[in-house]
Amino acid sequence: MRYKTLLITCISALALSGCGSVAERFDQKPKEIIETNLLSGRVGTNGPVLVVKVDDTNLAHPQIGLEDADVVYIEQVEGGLTRLAVIYSSKIPTEIGPVRSARISDIDILSQYGHIAFAYSGAQKKLLPVIAAANLQNLGAQSQSSTIYTRDPSRVSPYSMVMRADLLMAKIIEKGYHIDSAKSVGWSFGDAPTTGQEITSVSLHWPATSYRADWSSTSQCWSLFHNSKPDYVQTGKQLCASTLVIQNVSITNSEYHDKVGGITPFSNTVGSGTGFILRDGKSFAGTWTRASAIEGTTWTDMDGKPILFAPGQVWVALLQSAPEFEQVTPSANPSPTK
Repeated sequence: MRYKTLLITCISALALSGCGSVAERFDQKPKEIIETNLLSGRVGTNGPVLVVKVDDTNLAHPQIGLEDADVVYIEQVEGGLTRLAVIYSSKIPTEIGPVRSARISDIDILSQYGHIAFAYSGAQKKLLPVIAAANLQNLGAQSQSSTIYTRDPSRVSPYSMVMRADLLMAKIIEKGYHIDSAKSVGWSFGDAPTTGQEITSVSLHWPATSYRADWSSTSQCWSLFHNSKPDYVQTGKQLCASTLVIQNVSITNSEYHDKVGGITPFSNTVGSGTGFILRDGKSFAGTWTRASAIEGTTWTDMDGKPILFAPGQVWVALLQSAPEFEQVTPSANPSPTK
């Protein structure tokens, strides 16, 4: 009745422009709300979180589906090699791989994301009950069909397992499994700090693996190289991180080992430490803090202010050795002062 009375009042007063605005209000459709993914800061939904363990050896490249991830962790495994924990929420590709086994470091890394869907090829027998007891939906290949965990005949085992992520997510819905949606895990997104060191490249080293990241002013992200080669995925795209997190952690021997006796390293991601946030062609030294496994990881600068991430794919390198930066050097022939 209030709107009807207002409309009659407008007409009687010949306030045509006012009536027009009221009439437009009746017909106006709600504006589309643009959702921002809380893990990557880019436009996208905050859907259920799927985590997939992906092989990172030379024979595993090119990997499949990593370009759609919101967050990627690089963690050290036996023999000084690396393996990836790949986090999806805003977009889940049809296929992901090559899928490999879980490690003890995954439990703490993933606890901050809530009750997530965890996909992996298997695990050491001693570790399986630990995974089963963790706050995650255990969706390892040992309990799933070969239509979900498939084999790529063009790849050599054990680097040939490719997961049909679309079928796995469909099964989650069919079975009514509760999977938490994406939430903040400590970091936030926004403008870069005014400080920072301009760099062109950074090199990261594990005992048997290396990464390099070169700043691309064209793509506005860090182009990744794995063991000196461009880090291409199967679609031919080179992986490129909008924010590259170098998180200095303690890496120690765990009680677990592989079938040939290699000791499984444990990367401690709970507590506090130092590191660097790389974004916008700059490196920002900072401190990370995580009070417990279920809490997120926050980053602050030397003054205690939050270091904001750049919207886009986030890579987190869990590293014990110091990174090597290639800094921007002043021009050798500066313009003469007038």
